[in-house]
Amino acid sequence: MISTESMQFLSTINSSLPLLATTGETADSSLVVAAVLLSLVVIYFASKLGGELSNRFGLPPVLGELVGGVVVGISILHFLVFPETGADSSSSLIISFLKTTAGLNPDAAESVFVAQSEVISVLAELGVIILLFEIGLESNLKDLMAVGIQATIVAVVGVAVPFAAGTAGLMILFGIPAVPAIFAGAALTATSIGITSKVLSELGRLNSKEGQIILGAAVIDDVLGIIVLAVVASLAKDGAVDVGKVVYLIISASGFLLGAIALGNLFNKTFVAIVDKLKTRGELVIPAFIFAFVMAYIAAVIQLEAILGAFAAGLVLEETDKRKELQKQIVPIADMLVPIFFVTVGAKTDLSVLNPAVPTNREGLVMAFFLILIAILGKLVTGFSVFGQPQINRLAIGVGMIPRGEVGLVFLGIGSSINILSKPLEAAIIMMVIITTFLAPPLLRFVFPEPTLVSPNSNELLLDASSGTSLAINSSNSESLEANPNSQEAN
Repeated sequence: MISTESMQFLSTINSSLPLLATTGETADSSLVVAAVLLSLVVIYFASKLGGELSNRFGLPPVLGELVGGVVVGISILHFLVFPETGADSSSSLIISFLKTTAGLNPDAAESVFVAQSEVISVLAELGVIILLFEIGLESNLKDLMAVGIQATIVAVVGVAVPFAAGTAGLMILFGIPAVPAIFAGAALTATSIGITSKVLSELGRLNSKEGQIILGAAVIDDVLGIIVLAVVASLAKDGAVDVGKVVYLIISASGFLLGAIALGNLFNKTFVAIVDKLKTRGELVIPAFIFAFVMAYIAAVIQLEAILGAFAAGLVLEETDKRKELQKQIVPIADMLVPIFFVTVGAKTDLSVLNPAVPTNREGLVMAFFLILIAILGKLVTGFSVFGQPQINRLAIGVGMIPRGEVGLVFLGIGSSINILSKPLEAAIIMMVIITTFLAPPLLRFVFPEPTLVSPNSNELLLDASSGTSLAINSSNSESLEANPNSQEAN
């Protein structure tokens, strides 16, 4: 039975949904809810089927979720489409289904479509915030600080090399004007921390030395990318760089990250004390989400990414005694919301730009090949900038920095909104984002080999999946491992 409070809560949501509609007639709130529910059915079906098929082929499930999103999205089946991709209500099979089965008025269809799209987009944003909070809980602040210098160098190289090479190449080879070339070069600097961290977590490499460098570099990379984006957007709008805004972003980003680290030492005991005094359901997970959302809000308010705030919150709470219990409670919530993010990213990807039969796509294809090459090589070199780590997997670090994902789409969206990108250049950036996003997960699986099993009659290497280190084990002590399997945990 549904409680009176639950009914009142649902009624409040229903009454507020019409406010999301911005075009056409006022959306019927019950039909908006129906459209959202159908969208979630499509999303969960695509994510689960795609993830299972990807897993069967030995690929990370996140890649299957992205591909599943492409299949149900604007590129193929048109179940899940969004206004920002140029689609309208007539392009959505979900809206068409509602017209047939639920009596949706054609005049109100556009309003329902817009409201439904906004709700799904908000849920996707919430999903990536929870994902980064979960990743923060799985990371170790001390380990991140230990690789801080290497991560900073990797991030700076990963921003500078593709930005300079992409901008110069577009201007010299293709004759692109300076401002759009600079903007396209800026789009090459991004790294999708959400996609990379998810794959590293699935591979059990998140807390390896390589994983910590990748994660730390991706965080710094995002901060640097935001600053670059602010500079080029200011240049495109005003013809001049707002130095004051750039200085503000640098100071706010640095202050936020340093403040989050300092907060960890002061907040941990207070958080645990508060949780221990709470006796009702959700006594741990609700305060944790309050803290994560407040941190995400602060990051967004000071013009950083909300996901960085959530990640910082996870890092802070990782230091508490409640970390393992909190991780267990967040898993089912993440399982419900995170797939929405990845499927939505795939659904918004328009593969029609890959069609060479369209004349306007041909120039874009040539530029896309150039941008993809720079995007991959510009990040691969980052691994070779790591110093003082002779045994580290440098190729894995470079591959981990490749995917642009939703971050690259943000750059593209801003460039399109201020009308500085030509259609071929816009198509080239889209293709670069697509290829780098889909290429990175299987490449990460390739460069991070599976742990080697111990042979009972020969010397073998046992790889620790969490640290990437190797231990030599001979046949004699392998027998002792079999006799005492708990000793493997010690290793």
